[in-house]
Amino acid sequence: MPLSHYACANCGFWQLHFATPPDCPVCTDVRNDLPEDGWHFLPEEEVAATHSGAFREVAPDLWAFTTTPNLGLAGTGWLIIRPEGNIAFEAAPYYSAAMLDQLRALGGIRLLAASHAHGYGALFQLQREFAPELLAIHRDDLQMTKAFQVTAPYDDQLELAPGYTLHHVGGHYAGQAALHDAVHGRLFCGDMFKVDQDADGRSHGISSHKAFHKDIPLTHAELRRYREVIAPLEFDAVLTPFEYAREIGRAQALAALDEGLARAPGVRRLPLESLG
Repeated sequence: MPLSHYACANCGFWQLHFATPPDCPVCTDVRNDLPEDGWHFLPEEEVAATHSGAFREVAPDLWAFTTTPNLGLAGTGWLIIRPEGNIAFEAAPYYSAAMLDQLRALGGIRLLAASHAHGYGALFQLQREFAPELLAIHRDDLQMTKAFQVTAPYDDQLELAPGYTLHHVGGHYAGQAALHDAVHGRLFCGDMFKVDQDADGRSHGISSHKAFHKDIPLTHAELRRYREVIAPLEFDAVLTPFEYAREIGRAQALAALDEGLARAPGVRRLPLESLG
């Protein structure tokens, strides 16, 4: 019996299944909301027929890929251009033919990874189209990876290439990881942080949560783990699966975590100007 890919219409998470999946593991998890009108799963051919996308260079040698109209959580696929082979981190919810053509024109994908399930998007497409040397996911999130093949599970750290290292941070998801781009001074932080931005993409607030939709806070131990990992890293911008925050560097990120550690656990959205 052939297997097909299906996207959850509520969150965009892809599953590989014999038939329409019975439910969605991302939506049934405490971090996300259940669909108010019941389950609705989109076969890949339907998504391909109804969605296009966009791509843009947001910084030198850094491209953002997004899907139109929004599919599920509407994340961004980041592409780092390197002469030695490109790195893709996170994935857009779906890649149209034009988006795939642009990826080819930019040199394809040599190395592929993602932070956690909210950033997986259509990783299966990128693996199918470009056959990267590795697809890296932390060992604690392997149960969410049925739609694609993880070829490089790892423990606390994995150097994808010189200057590009995955760090296990946990917290929001047990296997959540961040990618430190030491070459350009950037931290692809997954959902370690939620960044509030205006319509022009200017960042004005930051927070950390276990679950954004439910306002479930992280514990002090989880915040300390975040801090332990990022404190030694140099970066002057953070990138979530949804935002590129040029205004948030290491000092602001650590100040936000220190503020959370100085009080009882609870969700608080901090204005950037309060962090010095």
